[in-house]
Amino acid sequence: MSKEPNHRLATLMAEAGVSNKGLARRVQQVAQRRGAHVGTTHVSVGRWLDGNGIQSQTAAFVAEALSEKLRRRVTPGDLGFPGATTSTTPSIGTSYAASLSEALGVMDGLTQLRPDDEASNDILLPEGEVNSAVLSWLVSRPDGLTAPEANSRRVGMRDVAAMRTAAEMFMHLDFKFGGGHGHRPLRHYFREDVLPLLNADYSEKVGHALFGAAAEISQLLAWTAYDTGNHALADRYLIATLRLTQVVDDRMMGARILTNMSHQANYLGQAPRAVRLARASVEGGKGRSTPRAMALFSAHEARALSTAGDTKGASHAMNEAERFFERADAADDPDWLSYMDEAELVGEFCHCFRDLKQGREAIRFAERAVGLTDPKYARTLGFCRMVLAQSQLLNGELEAAVTTAGLAVDGGDALQSSRFQRYVTDFQQEVSAHVANPAVREFNDKVHEAMAKLDDE
Repeated sequence: MSKEPNHRLATLMAEAGVSNKGLARRVQQVAQRRGAHVGTTHVSVGRWLDGNGIQSQTAAFVAEALSEKLRRRVTPGDLGFPGATTSTTPSIGTSYAASLSEALGVMDGLTQLRPDDEASNDILLPEGEVNSAVLSWLVSRPDGLTAPEANSRRVGMRDVAAMRTAAEMFMHLDFKFGGGHGHRPLRHYFREDVLPLLNADYSEKVGHALFGAAAEISQLLAWTAYDTGNHALADRYLIATLRLTQVVDDRMMGARILTNMSHQANYLGQAPRAVRLARASVEGGKGRSTPRAMALFSAHEARALSTAGDTKGASHAMNEAERFFERADAADDPDWLSYMDEAELVGEFCHCFRDLKQGREAIRFAERAVGLTDPKYARTLGFCRMVLAQSQLLNGELEAAVTTAGLAVDGGDALQSSRFQRYVTDFQQEVSAHVANPAVREFNDKVHEAMAKLDDE
């Protein structure tokens, strides 16, 4: 029986613009990073294109090489190697730590991992593990601060201030460049500078501030992993960070982490999980969070309910978010909540109306979100513009939609984010029925050129 040519591999190689020799070289580089050796040459690539088999490990290296070139996740199955799929999902951090020492050990283990070293699959932790973690947090009692080890360093508020400054700096990098920018030095900083402080000597006041700052940095590690598309690793960081908030009973930060987990599940299309996590954040934060924080939690409940198609529930949650936001200035908020302004709230609502297929309302809120968002938040502005484009398309305004999407792509910096790239590819799929339209063709060319430019930078 003659072998069938591997058209999937050929198509993705053409899209990536790599030759047989170029792919072979990239596969060798991936293998070298993994401490492995493969004898891949351009002849090997030619044989795969002809339909010959491939070893599972090599198929994983090929997928990783093309994922890096295309700046999106590619699996062995996508390449026409369905029997060669492998799983390298990290086993560490898959459950809610039973003790503080275990929690710190989990964080140390996670910071040894790189997003590009692990599986970038869209499968989160099993439902049972997540439900167990959420329940454990909801009914938990604070660990309390433990006695320091002998001859431990004394930690003061100056150390906490340095941590918060570092968190602010890395958050700025993330907002501006996305794509996991700064993840590597942030991992090193957390492992080498933050974790030793958590095991040191400090007063109760300093200890509460210290663990709060550590949770801020830990959740940023989760976000940067999320933004690279490694949802398995991001999920583990979020569970680990949730556990850190239990130490000093920081319910508001813990509820924020549940909101982040809901955001991730919603992004991956897992609406029922997203709804449960969002509602857990609302219930867990009640009575212990500022009105601004509760507005954030309620807005994400609305996002999840909108994805689930629950118009009545989403409307109620949006009303609750507005009600809380009206009292946002009535309490002192932590610094990490400063981003939750009117632009952020309106941006969440425009996503809701888009997902509820309410075109006119979606356009109205998306236009407000674009107008209110500070351009320094390039990624957020890019998201809002893409939602505006999708909303215009939903309302039958093809030309306006393509123009708006083009402005989003012109933003440039947002393209570093794998999440933003998915917004763009989703929009391309939505307008694919109009591919003969000159404006659509021009937009697709613009995306291709922007991605090629990004690859050269």
